[in-house]
Amino acid sequence: MATLIRGKLSNKLSNAATAVSNKSQAKVSGMFARMGFQAATDEEGLGFVACDDLDYDHRQGMQMDVMGSEEMVMGGGGEGGEGSGDMMDGDSHYQRDGTGPPKSASKDGASPNELSEVRPKITAWEAGWNVTNAIQGMFVLGLPYAILHGGYLGLFLIIFAAVVCCYTGKILIACLYEEDEDGQMVRVRDSYVDIANACCAPRFPTLGGHIVNVAQIIELVMTCILYVVVSGNLMYNSFPNMPISQKSWAIMATAALLPCAFLKNLKAVSKFSLLCTLAHFVINILVVAYCLSRARDWAWDKVKFYIDVKKFPISIGIIVFSYTSQIFLPSLEGNMQKPSEFHCMMNWTHIAACILKGLFALVAYLTWADDTKEVITDNLPPGIRAVVNIFLVSKALLSYPLPFFAAVEVLEKCFFKDGGQTIFPDCYGGDGRLKSWGLSLRCGLVVFTLLMAIYVPHFALLMGLTGSLTGAGLCFLLPSLFHLKLLWRKLLWHQVFFDVAIFVIGGICSISGFIHSVEGLIEAFKYNIEE
Repeated sequence: MATLIRGKLSNKLSNAATAVSNKSQAKVSGMFARMGFQAATDEEGLGFVACDDLDYDHRQGMQMDVMGSEEMVMGGGGEGGEGSGDMMDGDSHYQRDGTGPPKSASKDGASPNELSEVRPKITAWEAGWNVTNAIQGMFVLGLPYAILHGGYLGLFLIIFAAVVCCYTGKILIACLYEEDEDGQMVRVRDSYVDIANACCAPRFPTLGGHIVNVAQIIELVMTCILYVVVSGNLMYNSFPNMPISQKSWAIMATAALLPCAFLKNLKAVSKFSLLCTLAHFVINILVVAYCLSRARDWAWDKVKFYIDVKKFPISIGIIVFSYTSQIFLPSLEGNMQKPSEFHCMMNWTHIAACILKGLFALVAYLTWADDTKEVITDNLPPGIRAVVNIFLVSKALLSYPLPFFAAVEVLEKCFFKDGGQTIFPDCYGGDGRLKSWGLSLRCGLVVFTLLMAIYVPHFALLMGLTGSLTGAGLCFLLPSLFHLKLLWRKLLWHQVFFDVAIFVIGGICSISGFIHSVEGLIEAFKYNIEE
């Protein structure tokens, strides 16, 4: 009898020790899985999932018991007693699935009801319109200059850049999703920064976000600088007989932009976006119509297959910069009514951009050939040039607040966020108003764009430098690298090949374009070359 009892106790202790060992092993495997390593066996992975679910249920049960006892003590079964079970279920669902009511406070002092309101979604056509605004903006005016130094290869590059940017935009959105237990794709990330942080976790959980933020700030600020440069350039070439230099025109343009420092939102500016875009299309039509009127004199023999080895890398940066839209694609896709239509929207927007850009660049270059200038409207006759340039300056000044406000938001989030998480204190007061020193910093950013535009008044070189430095990084290098890192085990061989090829080609183009753009700027300063 004693032997039988001893055997049963031994079996129970052995089973308990085995269970504890398996649970500990599953915990260790789960810890390594969170660090980016895969479980050695499927049993370990299943064990981790089971332990994680049991731990979650245990924690939630304890939390619900505590919450229920507190409500009974505080409410005593009064008015708050009704629907308490529903509230607890809702809280549990929110913590588990990432859904549910948002936090009850905000910097702007909005009420919880206001925050919980669902923002209106946009259609695929509206999303496509936003993408078109980004990739069909003013910077297409520099594309004929790219054909000047690249010939037919420049035209091919316009098509190639459209295909690659369309592809990298799609794979960037793919990095926002992961499969759940049921095999359904679930959106687990919200922004470019979240993707970068996920790739650098767990060793450097915020490094990727810092890199992306720096690239975004550089590109946004450089975009603002280019708007000031092109405004001064257009006004100077529109009225060459006036005793006003290009730098003076840039200063006057910046004076009109100082109110941007007071912006708290973009509601006032957004009203002009559609008008600006329509005006830009009208301007493009006028330029193309003038070029078609001179079709008899087109210099087809000037378009050749050879390239200017020294200046063509600058053209690569110009073309890449004209296609940059990856920064806001995650937010755009998240606000679509039907995210499944995102790929179709990217296809037709980039096809349309490719056709329009290629035709515009080719027709303009055929008209002026070797006399093509960095901003193509400078080649127009004085009468037409003045009218077109005034419209373009208006568009540039009205477009400036968009990248400026985006740059300010990134800077405030990184350096001036409340809660002790950043280096500097919050630049907003308790009532939500901007503090005086915060306003001074915004004015300083406007002045900084002016100083850069005055001392580096070279539109094409700045555009090529920005496209090579941040445009290639945000459009080519980072999306392909993130796609390989996050979805490596699910990619097919041709997807891996495309990603690696884009990364290598993008890296070569970025480095060569950056070096030649810097050399061009040094040469311009050395010999005091004006646009």
